[in-house]
Amino acid sequence: MTDNGPDVASRHVTFGKRRIFVSEAGEGYPVILLHGGGPGASGLSNYGRNIGPLSRHFRVIVPDMLGYGQSTKGVDRRDPFGDLADAMLGLMDAMGIEKAHFLGNSLGGACALRLGLDRPGRVSALVLMGPGGIGTTRALPTAGLNKLLDYYSGTGPSIEKLRSFIREYLVFDGSAVPEEVIRQRYEASIDPEVVAAPPLRRPPGLGAALRMDFTRDRRLAKSTIPTLVLWGIADKVNRPSGGTTLQARKPNTDLYLFANTGHWVQWERPDEFNAVTAAFLDRQTPGEARR
Repeated sequence: MTDNGPDVASRHVTFGKRRIFVSEAGEGYPVILLHGGGPGASGLSNYGRNIGPLSRHFRVIVPDMLGYGQSTKGVDRRDPFGDLADAMLGLMDAMGIEKAHFLGNSLGGACALRLGLDRPGRVSALVLMGPGGIGTTRALPTAGLNKLLDYYSGTGPSIEKLRSFIREYLVFDGSAVPEEVIRQRYEASIDPEVVAAPPLRRPPGLGAALRMDFTRDRRLAKSTIPTLVLWGIADKVNRPSGGTTLQARKPNTDLYLFANTGHWVQWERPDEFNAVTAAFLDRQTPGEARR
């Protein structure tokens, strides 16, 4: 199920009023892996098939994002992508990291992209897997995104809701996801602090919604950060057409589309994902920092 290897070290990093749980493996140029926003998500659970292989090439840093896992709860609903990006910038400062590659899935991809727009000098390359925020105000939400956003509403969280989301909407082949993974994520999703303030909810108004759509941000067309976009053709959470949209609007962007793959490319197609990601990031790593 996982390939984290024997040398993953975890700790909490505190800055200001925030406390971020971070796991690390490997040496070399830093690569920060940002997980998705599904219920019960965390860094180690989202990247269990990638940390080990990538740590053979880089210093891999895997935080639980703000609002998730063992990190501080609560995200600013008026500008969630901006708040998440600020937290990751604070983490970099606290860890003494001036510049890093960022790799992000879904909500983590949106966070990485926003950080690249806000502070381009801190981001050397981006790998985005089915990132959020691509044309979200130009069409109705997908069925999968509705399932995700409604998890804490109505009758509240339940393992049945989570099982349906993961097996029917998150991945192409739901039978490949072990029941234990679902149960672990469910337990994380019902943390009282998370239930009191779910980190990913519907935006509270038009202004917040517009801030969450990168296609309305004029800085996107000026961003030259080398970017690799990976998207599953069968993604039911974020539309695969977002890949071509992002490539058309953001310079210096490569795009790979994966057949028979859903929203979780790094988990569903780990061998191809790890290979293409390592090759791309190695090419973007400063010469003196290459291993």
